[in-house]
Amino acid sequence: MMMMMMMMMMVVMMMMMMMMMMMGGDDDDDDDDDDDGCDDDDDDGDACGLTLDPNTAHRLLSLSEDHREVKRTGEDQSHPDHPDRFDSQYQVLCREGLTGRCYWEVERRGDVTIGVTYRGITRRGGGDDSMLGGNNKSWNLTCTEDDGGYSAFYNGSETPTPLLSPVPTRVGVYVDRPAGSLSFYRVSPGVGGSSHTLTHIHTFWTTFTQEDLLPGFGFGFWSGSSVSLCGL
Repeated sequence: MMMMMMMMMMVVMMMMMMMMMMMGGDDDDDDDDDDDGCDDDDDDGDACGLTLDPNTAHRLLSLSEDHREVKRTGEDQSHPDHPDRFDSQYQVLCREGLTGRCYWEVERRGDVTIGVTYRGITRRGGGDDSMLGGNNKSWNLTCTEDDGGYSAFYNGSETPTPLLSPVPTRVGVYVDRPAGSLSFYRVSPGVGGSSHTLTHIHTFWTTFTQEDLLPGFGFGFWSGSSVSLCGL
């Protein structure tokens, strides 16, 4: 058992080193921040470009024109009927499936859920079978603003994570399908033009099937929270 735990820790450390190397390029001093608070980097590596799928967005979620930001609103957005749309859960998925090894970052505001799910997750009803992290088809990291806490969920089971100070608003996600891992990181800005710093939050270990994997985001009852996909 101890040997297995040590091997898992070594794998996590190696993944963090890979992420830090991928983020290692210096940012140009004259780069401007995007309106969504995300800085665009020129790193390649395992970075993947993502966009939100408007056909999956709950009717109380508003998407930006470029489909890279989603906000929880209190007004019906009059989204047309679609079989892929969540009709009860305040959730939205991305268009692009995850293959091989993929890394992306998001900037969050307020209480949000950052998740990954198989395409076959239920879209109807408000039960666990349609909730990111509430079933065996999806995983999530739930971020709460009041206590600065993060909790990891899979199949309805919660794993609390250590409190991080200051409360992180930018989160990195790394999927390694061949290795069967899904990891979440706090992304902290570098000092004096240095690269961003990654702090490990949690890693799920599983055996992924061949079904499409999609990033997804969820929101609570109150409006005002948002998630922006960061350019890498």
